[in-house]
Amino acid sequence: MDLEGNSVDALDPERLIQCPYDKYHQIRACRFPYHLIKCRKNHPEIAKQLATCPFNARHQVPRAEISRHISSCDDKSFIEEHIVSQSNNCQGEKMNIVSMWQPPPCDEDWDRDLQEQSNSAFVWGTFSSGVNRYPGSSVVMEQKSNLMSGMRAPKSLPYSLSWKSTSR
Repeated sequence: MDLEGNSVDALDPERLIQCPYDKYHQIRACRFPYHLIKCRKNHPEIAKQLATCPFNARHQVPRAEISRHISSCDDKSFIEEHIVSQSNNCQGEKMNIVSMWQPPPCDEDWDRDLQEQSNSAFVWGTFSSGVNRYPGSSVVMEQKSNLMSGMRAPKSLPYSLSWKSTSR
């Protein structure tokens, strides 16, 4: 009910709300949160005497009455109902979901790969794959270069390696 005895819709953004910091301020509901911030800065002494409701920041209550307000706040019941309904939905979903995922078959054999790699020595600048290592293999792999046509890879490094020098 408003001051004239008319019914007021609580969700109407145009309804007027009295400011807790200045009783002469009548603010439209859609602007009320912005006004609270501004008025809190303009009235720091009154702001120290008021506490903010944990369920709705628009509720500014005298510090002495905050515990009574929290126990009877309308928004508290809405939040509690929402939490209960969310937890019930999550439990129902968890019980109904059964994973049908199976890991793909694995054809990797790291031990075999390690043995194949240890059979050949590393040589700088050469390409070696395990395809042509075994006698009797009919597969021929040709060495591929990623260089543009007309370009060739250097046959030596542009610097000398001190640990590889032959003079000792």
